[in-house]
Amino acid sequence: MLTKNQPAPPFSSPNQDNQAISLTDFAGKKHVVLYFYPKDDTPGCTIEANDFTALANQFADLDTVVIGVSKDSCDSHQAFIKKYGLSVQLLADTSGELCDSYGVWQEKEKQGVKKMGIVRSTFIINKDGVVEEAMYGVTADGHAQAILEKVKQL
Repeated sequence: MLTKNQPAPPFSSPNQDNQAISLTDFAGKKHVVLYFYPKDDTPGCTIEANDFTALANQFADLDTVVIGVSKDSCDSHQAFIKKYGLSVQLLADTSGELCDSYGVWQEKEKQGVKKMGIVRSTFIINKDGVVEEAMYGVTADGHAQAILEKVKQL
């Protein structure tokens, strides 16, 4: 698992439009809020995506880009964005490589059944590519606002 003050693992994954997005695209220019969520168009994930979208302009005013990541396909991301009018980019980590490098692919237990899945997590990465915050097992409700407050401290 990642911790504060360590270099963020590099990544390059396709977004909803199948365009490669890399951490290096933002180096020296933008802070990055990279949030991992289990699945498109599920209740908690929809709350989180809608909340980040509602605050998108405030994040932009702080030189910050918000990027969501799940193992869903580009097509699934496009449908999710269209259905809810989302303004955040969504990366399709279909191989799970990005989830592994950020330590969010973990064993989860629900109703006594254990299985592997994405643990809802968020990372704030500064313009120098260093992790400012690494939060695992976050709750969707109110999370985007809490992240905005942390970004204001950068």
